[in-house]
Amino acid sequence: MHHVTRIDARQAAVPTQFQGHSRGFREQRLVDSMVGSPHMSLSFVYLDDNAYVETVLHSYEVSLYVYAGTLSVTTLGTTTHLSAHHCINLPLGTAYALRSVDGPVEFLRMASPTLIEDGRRQDTFFTGEVLVESTPLTPDMRDPRNRNTARFDEESMDLRRLAAGSNVNAPTVSPSMATALLAYSGIGVKMLIDQQVGAQLHTMFMVDYQPTAIAHPHDHPFEEAYVFVRGEVHALIEGEELVLHPGDVLWAGVGADHGFENRSSGLVRWIEVQAPQPPARHSYRFNREWEHLGAKLNDAKE
Repeated sequence: MHHVTRIDARQAAVPTQFQGHSRGFREQRLVDSMVGSPHMSLSFVYLDDNAYVETVLHSYEVSLYVYAGTLSVTTLGTTTHLSAHHCINLPLGTAYALRSVDGPVEFLRMASPTLIEDGRRQDTFFTGEVLVESTPLTPDMRDPRNRNTARFDEESMDLRRLAAGSNVNAPTVSPSMATALLAYSGIGVKMLIDQQVGAQLHTMFMVDYQPTAIAHPHDHPFEEAYVFVRGEVHALIEGEELVLHPGDVLWAGVGADHGFENRSSGLVRWIEVQAPQPPARHSYRFNREWEHLGAKLNDAKE
């Protein structure tokens, strides 16, 4: 099972649960139970200038990735200002409030598991409390007290720069295996939201495909969604060939065969989310490996 859509501000509206508890807040739902997902609700959110969301908590986990503008997030006694390419994880049951700072804001909102919208019970609670804003902080990736924010730094995806030693004064997280860039077959993966920043139910990361990079068809025991931000990529999903561009969004359900290939001369980039978090083993099931086994066993019988 899969679903393809596109980010479009004309499709955004005030969610029913947020009516009367927000101002200038609109979202476009990209992935949710309506397309078959039990594990994620992914949306693109627009906050107008001087907009806000009152103090709220959920029975699901949330992460936010800022596309444009500055988003003020007050939670756990701290106010953080997130500019473009910053993201934050908000654990399940954690109260928070949102506000736009000096203009409109656009951000990606990931929730896991999917929202409960069939009326069987409530999953979003506006507490009525006013969270007092502290002196705003700008996320400092080097500060060991940072527990729930991350930043995408384009230079962190540049293998040529990573081949040399890092500057101790660089405003990035201290390099380690936990923060390393995973690179293989022309593909680069940089984690943003995972257990390192408190997420338990989902992950979020940036993916780069260099020219000629390819991921052969495979599937997973979890769901994935891809928000394309740069370049043109060819995809094969459940036998359907697609060409995807910035603004397109693809969701692949559990067991949906999919693969990608960059046939262009430029870079391809997307934001990817997974829910639930991948298991320690057997996250990937590549078609060609099992086809090889089948052929090998059949040859042995002849």
